[in-house]
Amino acid sequence: MGRPTEASDAPAAPSTGGSWDLRSRALVSGPSAAGEPEPGPQRDAADPAGAAGPSGPPARAPEIARTASARRLSASRRGPADPVKSLMHRHRELCERAVDPLEVAAGLEAHGVTDRTAARYRHRDVFSLAEELFARVPGVAANPATGPEAPERDIATRAAWSLRALLPGAACLATVGALGLTEGTLDGRARLTVALAGALLAVAGLALALRSGPLHAEGRSSGAARVYGCWLLGYVLYGEPLLDQVLSGGPEGPWDITPAPLLGLALALAPATWCAHLFSVHAQRRLIGSRALEEFAAGVRPLLFGAVALHLCALAGLLYLAHLGYGGGAFAGAAALGVLLLLARLLTVHGFPGLAAGGLAFACAAEALAPALVLAGRLPGLHFLARPVDLLVMTSGTGSVPAIACGGAALGLLVAATVVLSRASAHTTARPVDEGPAVA
Repeated sequence: MGRPTEASDAPAAPSTGGSWDLRSRALVSGPSAAGEPEPGPQRDAADPAGAAGPSGPPARAPEIARTASARRLSASRRGPADPVKSLMHRHRELCERAVDPLEVAAGLEAHGVTDRTAARYRHRDVFSLAEELFARVPGVAANPATGPEAPERDIATRAAWSLRALLPGAACLATVGALGLTEGTLDGRARLTVALAGALLAVAGLALALRSGPLHAEGRSSGAARVYGCWLLGYVLYGEPLLDQVLSGGPEGPWDITPAPLLGLALALAPATWCAHLFSVHAQRRLIGSRALEEFAAGVRPLLFGAVALHLCALAGLLYLAHLGYGGGAFAGAAALGVLLLLARLLTVHGFPGLAAGGLAFACAAEALAPALVLAGRLPGLHFLARPVDLLVMTSGTGSVPAIACGGAALGLLVAATVVLSRASAHTTARPVDEGPAVA
């Protein structure tokens, strides 16, 4: 007996004198091979396995059918060939009006696009995705951005807003000096006129200092925030004597004022302006050098803490000097108020005025609550309402009320600023105002 021959099921031309199998012929050479006519729907009666329906195509071999199905499934899983195209159309206006890829990255982040989201668009981070969007979307001729310019770098501009920041302190210093020199020579009405004139000059100097420079908020500061700020400054001047009279059974007529804390706060406007300037400059440098949102956020948070700490040190020194010169007033409460005002202004400048107004409102409510509880405790059966304020004042003095109110509000704003000011969108020329994250 001969050696058994190896059989193969691969399609091939017949090697014997038998006729072609129509399925092998179709698979090997196609319908038009060797000049043969294309097989029609009619099949040989002896080949029922290869028969198709009355109008259907020839049946494929099982392995070919599985390969085609797998190919179609793989194509459906791959999705669109250009995943960035949908994002490009969704944020087209942002990309058209951006002046650089950093502005596109900041806008994407403001709309909730993170580095993890960018990975779904086949990019390693938001900055890489923004570069592609900026390159693919043609820019349009737009008006100059209405947002604040980059931090000033020329010496003349810096000197201009630095001098304007000194105006409120100079006005307060001149007023206190005039009142000290005229003590005993002018009557009460004349001295009140001098004090009111000095207050108007200080307010005018403050408004002029905030019209430009690092603390300029481009009209985002609300009227409510101004009212809250006036209340807090007024409490520095009159709050402690008023609370002291309320606790002793008053108020009874006019009460003394404490000008030293207000003088220190007015003089601290200049270092606050420089701290805000340094924070903005270094934050923008971090933005230019960063390649990921987490990297930028990790670099900005120490800058924020450093700016606040630097301002607190300068403010403490000025408050101490004012206390030595004029005495009186709560040192801790004024320091906490200075930090609160700086954080509120930074949040307003960088596009979050709602958070700033909320912090100021909390401090005002806490300061107003103390004398209100004492007065309400005089009513029959409600004496327990005044107990917390009595215990606090007996333990730490009347200055503890503004210290707790402003300190608590400043701590809350510091936590909020750590979150929102570490976003890239807070440091571009086109910043959203209190815009929460949206779905990309």
